[in-house]
Amino acid sequence: MNLVKKGKVYLIGAGPGDVELLTLKAVRALGEANVALIDDLVHREVLQFLRPGARVIEVGKRGGCKSTPQDFIERQMICYARLGYTVARVKGGDPYVFGRGGEEIEALRAAGIAAEVVNGITAGLGAATALGIPVTHRDCARGVTLITGHTKNGTQPNWAALAHSGTTLVIYMGMSHLADIADALRNAGMNGATPVALIQNATLATQHSVITSLSGAAEAAREKGIRSPAIIVIGDVVRFAGKTSAPALQSLRQVA
Repeated sequence: MNLVKKGKVYLIGAGPGDVELLTLKAVRALGEANVALIDDLVHREVLQFLRPGARVIEVGKRGGCKSTPQDFIERQMICYARLGYTVARVKGGDPYVFGRGGEEIEALRAAGIAAEVVNGITAGLGAATALGIPVTHRDCARGVTLITGHTKNGTQPNWAALAHSGTTLVIYMGMSHLADIADALRNAGMNGATPVALIQNATLATQHSVITSLSGAAEAAREKGIRSPAIIVIGDVVRFAGKTSAPALQSLRQVA
């Protein structure tokens, strides 16, 4: 398949929020763009790196709110690239970690559009680090599992397998189902005292977090007003929260 010579699309991961967590490659790609399609969760400070006069198109996707249709986003990228423009498709976190980057790269390749993915720090890892949580600390985790709490077809993860995996669980888009997730893990045998971190607006000045237990997670979220966009971290590694990250101390709760 011959690729269009003039236009190109960058799928850029903007990281979890803090603009200083952008990669150098992301900054360079933004500087090349004539058009930027930017997600709702991307901090608007990243726009400073666009070339002067670049067109910005808002294509928001936020849980619980009306979202821009995916096919519209893909058509816009293809259209501008065919006109010879360099397009920056800017996403929070990493394009290939719950960012629909796989769908978009397939659409671009099918249309014969040159495309390149620019990785970003995924929100789950950025959020954990912001609280001083080492998700793969070898004393208490065999690995880390990234999970979505919201699937396209409404199916559920295998919570029983995850409860016994020995890995730190990092859950995206799960706040609206937090009580059900906690119940499913406890019913599968996970100890209700397992530490849990709930982190909203991670890495930003508006970061809001709470450390609690699996049994108390839903109540803690209600009491402290933790809402989406938020990351859920479950596992013994959460006990390290606050030991290397000062912001965590502001909202540290006693683990039940």
